[in-house]
Amino acid sequence: MADSAFSQRIVQNLLDTDFYKLSMMQAVLHNYPNAEVEWEFRCRNREDLRAYLEQIREQVEVLAGLAYSQEELDFLQRIPFFTADFIRFLRLFRFNPDYVQTGIHNGELYLRLKGPWLHVILFEVPLLATISEIRNRQRYPQVSLDAVRERLQEKFDWLRREASAGELDGFKMADFGTRRRFSYPVQETVVAGLKNDFPGQFVGTSNVHLARTLQVKPLGTMAHEWLMAHQQLGPRLIDSQIAALDCWVREYRGQLGIALTDCITMDAFLTDFDLYFAKLFDGLRHDSGDPLVWAEKAIAHYERLGIDPLTKTLVFSDGLDLPRALAIYRATRGRIDVSFGIGTHFTCDIPGVEPMNIVLKMTACNGHPVAKISDAPGKTQCNDENFLRYLKHVFKVT
Repeated sequence: MADSAFSQRIVQNLLDTDFYKLSMMQAVLHNYPNAEVEWEFRCRNREDLRAYLEQIREQVEVLAGLAYSQEELDFLQRIPFFTADFIRFLRLFRFNPDYVQTGIHNGELYLRLKGPWLHVILFEVPLLATISEIRNRQRYPQVSLDAVRERLQEKFDWLRREASAGELDGFKMADFGTRRRFSYPVQETVVAGLKNDFPGQFVGTSNVHLARTLQVKPLGTMAHEWLMAHQQLGPRLIDSQIAALDCWVREYRGQLGIALTDCITMDAFLTDFDLYFAKLFDGLRHDSGDPLVWAEKAIAHYERLGIDPLTKTLVFSDGLDLPRALAIYRATRGRIDVSFGIGTHFTCDIPGVEPMNIVLKMTACNGHPVAKISDAPGKTQCNDENFLRYLKHVFKVT
């Protein structure tokens, strides 16, 4: 098919990942180069993926053959907060398949990562994108990029009908769709469409390769793993979020200033997010729970600290589509700056296609369990019930 939604390669290169993986990787290199971690794959919608095991194993070997090109390293080197030693490390970096364990366990696809955090950290996004695309190649081989463009145009038309150009002046959206994309060509088509049709509203992409090739801004700061790992990286458990935020501040000195709030719940996060951090970080990212309840808590917290909320940014990134994003924007407009990272709704929303809900999450650090509680019960993840109970007790999570 001339206009097929699939290309020869699934993962294009080592930049075909989310930007926050690289920002966290540098922080790991400088602060925790010897930390050991474990990760586990989970398909939240319980789809049977066993038939794809051999193809996944083949693609892991393909990943092992990738290396950064000089052009890719030059691109990263122009980003001011990436340091010379990190660029030198990336020049030597290769994926090691020995850190990936795959098989069938309890009647389900089993995928586990185990190894040094520094060498495992980049596996997450390309592995999820690979699983998603392998499955989509089998189930939806007929999908064309024309269908993708038509669906995207429908969304653009809807947005222009629903909101005037004046109202959209402050509306900012980004592509956060790498990990669950239908395929690479689909994500490329979507990002190009956003750049061309909404240049004033489209602020960038989480995908570093597309940021480089399409000349848009790469976006991202930290993910749950950064805060989760600190549960076992030395300080008292009650101080783990503080340690994670403090280490980030020391690493980036005021840059990459959006903090993720829902590793243990927003309420637990705000207890630790004092005036010091509130002044140093540019804003917060929402990834679970009711977005408007969360926004009200954030605005009230800034006001209690004597900080004008209009000087801060809230980034929303939890299961968004354009109608939800527009509703949040209208409810918060004029009260605080907002931006929207939209994933599956952009990169795997095609007529007749059922997207998957797949994750690959850290389960242990330095041989001990870690947990993500979040503000939505379905997103809680921990393999040790005793540790989860202890974490909830320490942080007073009911």
